[in-house]
Amino acid sequence: MLVATKPEKASPSVQERVWRVAVEPVELLTAAPQLELYGRVETPDLLRATAPASAWVTEVLVQDGDVVAEGDVLLRLDERDFEPRIAQVEAEIADLEAQIASEKNRFETDRLALEQEQRLLKLAQDAVERQQRLKTQQVGAEQALDDAKRTEAQQQLTVTNREMSIADHPSRLRGLEARLASAKARLAELRLEFERATLKAPYDGIVTGVEVTEGDQVTKGEALVRLYATESLEIRARIPAPYQDEMIEAVKQDLSLSASATIGGESLQLRFDRLAGEADPSGVDALFKLDGDPTLLRLGQLLTVSLERPMREAVVEVPFRAVYGGGRIYLVEDGRMRGIDVESLGTRISAAGEERLLVRSDQLAAGDALVTTHMPNAIEGLRVAIVGAEPAGSSREPTPTPTPAPGPSPEPDVAEATSGAPDSPN
Repeated sequence: MLVATKPEKASPSVQERVWRVAVEPVELLTAAPQLELYGRVETPDLLRATAPASAWVTEVLVQDGDVVAEGDVLLRLDERDFEPRIAQVEAEIADLEAQIASEKNRFETDRLALEQEQRLLKLAQDAVERQQRLKTQQVGAEQALDDAKRTEAQQQLTVTNREMSIADHPSRLRGLEARLASAKARLAELRLEFERATLKAPYDGIVTGVEVTEGDQVTKGEALVRLYATESLEIRARIPAPYQDEMIEAVKQDLSLSASATIGGESLQLRFDRLAGEADPSGVDALFKLDGDPTLLRLGQLLTVSLERPMREAVVEVPFRAVYGGGRIYLVEDGRMRGIDVESLGTRISAAGEERLLVRSDQLAAGDALVTTHMPNAIEGLRVAIVGAEPAGSSREPTPTPTPAPGPSPEPDVAEATSGAPDSPN
């Protein structure tokens, strides 16, 4: 009876918990994802100035790190080490020029002498003919004929030698002229070495090293100063393998890609110039030119480069805290969370200066309510209540409100998170 008549206890009602979240509207953009790279400053124009000849160093006017302008004197060698060699070759040239003049005079003399000797030869030949007629008439002596023939032969030999001397004149003249040309070339070389004894900057650049000091004796080819042209500086950065095909396609389409880097609080604008000729499994190197003051950079300096990749359409900027597992976000629909798988395209600095992730999905539409509060237990269908947006960059967890006491009251807006709350798949 007691059991049958005991008062009945009301069963507690089970209420669904509601999480408070901040949202922001989805905005479809046409934007360029940014790729963060790590680059190194290089130059193809690293000059290694060497000594033009063996000499003593008399003056050094620059130090490592000096910025020089085109034509500035960097270093001087002792001019007295060059002047004696120049004087010696100049004397050799004067001697060869005198020999050439003498050869030309000799040729004129031989030519005039040949005319006279040919006349003498004609007279000797006439004498031989006369003696032969006398001998035929038996009035001339045999000895006289022999003497006439001997005189003719000697004069013929003289004419032949003179003709050979005249014929050899062009060869002798060319030989002397060749020796003169060689001496003049040697003189030009020595004068060039003498000119280079005062080492000047061939372009605007920065000195990277001075190998000698005043009083040093250097040999030909020994390094003196190293410097590079500031205008030739470029930044080499490795493009990761997943983005390699994208960059190659951008080169084929001749797309203009810009980049930026920051040094000492100053932003440097870069432009993509070309891809390196070789690649490896980790990626391919990209080379960037600097648009701005090159004196802010130094050879070998390491930089963080932000590359503007090709433009993409219908992309959405989302904060990193809104992304789960690198490829899933949540929208609020009818008070509940709906998960969407998205494609991550890269990062981008927003107008507010915040780094955000660019994502894309065909299921995203302009105006959708994107959940920006990071939920530790985010799952499909979780009931949420939209509150005011959190401050940019905030990563605090959503704060549940205690569940009201059971009873006949309206369904609560928020509830306390307990161990019975859904677990996050992330």
